[in-house]
Amino acid sequence: MPRIKTLRTKKPPAGFAEIEDTLLDFANRLRDIETTSHEGKRKNESLWPVFQITHQRSRYIYDLYYTREAISSELYQWLLKQGYADGNLIAKWKKQGYEKLCCLKCIQAKENTFNATCICRVPKSKLDKDKIVECVTCGCRGCASSD
Repeated sequence: MPRIKTLRTKKPPAGFAEIEDTLLDFANRLRDIETTSHEGKRKNESLWPVFQITHQRSRYIYDLYYTREAISSELYQWLLKQGYADGNLIAKWKKQGYEKLCCLKCIQAKENTFNATCICRVPKSKLDKDKIVECVTCGCRGCASSD
């Protein structure tokens, strides 16, 4: 979540106004998810949309900086500091084999059963074709880089 703006908060660098509408759209979608009913869903299932939107927001900022080079380094660092993107997740995306990683919990061995990575990290070619794979943590259906 982005930090709350106060009188002591530094003003955003140049270029923030151009992406502010998109970031506000992500914030509004998160707010809508918080107000929706979670009845009939498991605890993890109710958090899946939150994981998906935060992933999309981080990916948007990552793409702006690394692929399109549409924002400055100063703005990128400010966005990370203010919490608009997950810096640890972006650091993993820069490494080979983690380009499509959905969330950090999927690669933490302690978070999963049998002290291994999540099932969504297994390439689809090594799974049964009839089997539908869905991550328990974030709802991802496959984020292996070889897919």
